[in-house]
Amino acid sequence: MAWSRNEMAQRAAQELEDGFYVNLGIGLPTLVANYIPEQVNVWLQSENGLLGIGEFPTEETVDADLINAGKQTVTARPGAAFFSSAESFAMIRGGHVNIAILGAMEVSEQGDLANWMIPGKKVKGMGGAMDLVAGVQKVVVLMEHCAKDGTPKIVKQCSLPLTGKGVVHRIITDLGVMDVTEQGIELIELTEQVSFEDIQAVTGVRLINTIPTELAD
Repeated sequence: MAWSRNEMAQRAAQELEDGFYVNLGIGLPTLVANYIPEQVNVWLQSENGLLGIGEFPTEETVDADLINAGKQTVTARPGAAFFSSAESFAMIRGGHVNIAILGAMEVSEQGDLANWMIPGKKVKGMGGAMDLVAGVQKVVVLMEHCAKDGTPKIVKQCSLPLTGKGVVHRIITDLGVMDVTEQGIELIELTEQVSFEDIQAVTGVRLINTIPTELAD
């Protein structure tokens, strides 16, 4: 059985460590904020100039002036800091963000990332994605394993315009968890009732199976 979107976000939240500065991409990655372990204190950063994003607001607490980079209304936790987008990008480009969890349309065997446009469709622009993948210490991709038409999103070479080359460290999908290595993409975790053969059949590259046989069945 594949993970649900919430289960994917919950698994991605395990990548966070106490004291981390974290940037969550638009869409599915924003759900990660709901599953940060209680004992882990992290600071969520937004490219538009907010460090210390809190929970999503209720109708009573909503403030239209507080938004994240995806134009969603947010709250600010105690101790949060507000600053210009220039300072925000200086933080990103300076390597001060520990991890970015981003969505993707394609990830290549070499860790190339395509996540900002599909030719022929309307797009708002790359936003801060190019700076994030170049500046943060670790990039985790959180995405469905296949596109809506069933084609693999993990491929030998990206066919869509790139956001960054060789930038992805880990991939978390609804079927499992994989690491990008010099040897290729290593499968390190499978969702329940999904076999290695199942995930390999819908992946565009040959996976290196590092899961013990008794756990991969």
